Amino acid sequence: MTALDRARLGLFVGVLAAAAAVLVAVSTLADVSPIVLAPAYMFSPLVAGLAVTLTSADLSLSTVGLRVGRPRWLAAAVVSALALVGLTLALALAVPGIGLETGVDPIPGLELPGGLVGVAAALALAVALGATVNAVFAFGEEFGWRGYLLWELAPLGFWKASLAIGALWGLWHAPVIAAGYNYPAFPIVGVGLMTAACIAFSPVYTYLVVRAESVLAAALLHGVFNGSAGLVVAYAAADGVALAQLVANPVGAAGIVAFGLAALAIAAAGSPALTETFPDRGGSPLGGVTPGDD
Repeated sequence: MTALDRARLGLFVGVLAAAAAVLVAVSTLADVSPIVLAPAYMFSPLVAGLAVTLTSADLSLSTVGLRVGRPRWLAAAVVSALALVGLTLALALAVPGIGLETGVDPIPGLELPGGLVGVAAALALAVALGATVNAVFAFGEEFGWRGYLLWELAPLGFWKASLAIGALWGLWHAPVIAAGYNYPAFPIVGVGLMTAACIAFSPVYTYLVVRAESVLAAALLHGVFNGSAGLVVAYAAADGVALAQLVANPVGAAGIVAFGLAALAIAAAGSPALTETFPDRGGSPLGGVTPGDD
């Protein structure tokens, strides 16, 4: 196995650590919650990835995945996000104490038709926003995680690389999670749960990026999932705060199980074998093609 470049990894992690320190310092000095500054913080993995890529003679933006890639797999990323949100909702509703609430307005401030028409309208809006506005912010994260870092950790193989990226991705959220983001009643437990969620999510993200040959697949999956995940919170009515935040939550137990099942499906079908180079039609592939795959 080719040795990892510790200097590049150190620069990447160092920029992330500096961004987290700046986030905490600015929020403290300005007397605002780190959550208020989270939209800017989301771009710190992009900055870290660019810092490494643009200072490395053997790297280019295309090498680490900034390319259009394969359109049908970009579309698959959007469909996968919706499917995983639906599975998350179904798993949440299977838990005693959680029931379907159809009378709520899933998008506060926007009146939608009732019944299935309203659900369809909410989904359409979630996809439209998720694949555009949300995807831009998601790209701020994904260029770092599934762009540069996936390329750098490729020698570890599909599963180890996914695990390592997921763990760092989860811990990177710590400043905003500890401030009450996603699990406002459980900020400390939330840091661990968010890390577990990111580890569970990571193989699916890796798989789609490898198949799409583009980091844009991760940005689309991330953006659409974030855009439609609120539907789980809206439609899954839980008896108690713990069930609502720790279970019936896209980044709670229901979401972890949903993505875990997807990861098992990837393992059963045969995960891509990573090499050192990001997928490139003119070079060696990051994702080795399994028999029967195109």
